[in-house]
Amino acid sequence: MPVYVVTGASRGIGQCICDILLTKTEPTSIKIIAVARSISPLQQLQTKYGSDRVSIIAGDLSEQSTVTEITQLINDKYDGELSGIIANAGVLDPVDRIADANITEWVKLFQINFFSIVLLISSTLPFLRKAHGQVVLVSSGASTKGYYGWGAYGASKAALNQFAAQLAAEEADIKVVAVAPGVVDTQMQIDIREKFGSNMTPESLQRFIDLKENNQLVKPEVPATIYANLAVKGIPSDLNGSYLRYNDEKLASFAI
Repeated sequence: MPVYVVTGASRGIGQCICDILLTKTEPTSIKIIAVARSISPLQQLQTKYGSDRVSIIAGDLSEQSTVTEITQLINDKYDGELSGIIANAGVLDPVDRIADANITEWVKLFQINFFSIVLLISSTLPFLRKAHGQVVLVSSGASTKGYYGWGAYGASKAALNQFAAQLAAEEADIKVVAVAPGVVDTQMQIDIREKFGSNMTPESLQRFIDLKENNQLVKPEVPATIYANLAVKGIPSDLNGSYLRYNDEKLASFAI
């Protein structure tokens, strides 16, 4: 009985991952535990596919109580079965120069983008080891390149890449990979254009505006398909612990 945890499941890439896992991947018996902070979209997902295939948990993954609820659900409903985790939840805010950094806001972002993932995976390792499970981490191109005002976000994603390498070095019974999804047409892009642009350089903001106007943003289902297939088909040994972009040739077989 394949069971997958998908975080950030209420919208964008995470929602697409859930749809793909439940409709387009084999075996057709896949079940998911969809996790997000917003309950309404999760309820809609469960209504669409049924409570037998979709379990939902609304909560903040940086809080121990939410992770405890996930582990208890895995134990109680799925008899300790967990085939993989797709860690997609993340935020961009705060967007500001390092010179104006609000450390409290940086810490909050790291709690969501990084420490919550460490907590979730460390807490579910016994399940993952038993199943020789797969861990797919949603990274970012900002993890390897500086973007004006994106210091907190980029640093958190760079930490996530290192976490993938460290997990691969320590856990022989699981596979892990961090993959950047490209510039995807999601709510984050709307926020960049309408909310965060004032704290970016005009050139940086214009790049994102142009990508939208020229219809060059990546559709969410493109990286979502890769994430879902990596989790279900299994991460190749030569990619274990790696960071890649979604359009890397090494991932071509997971894009369909």
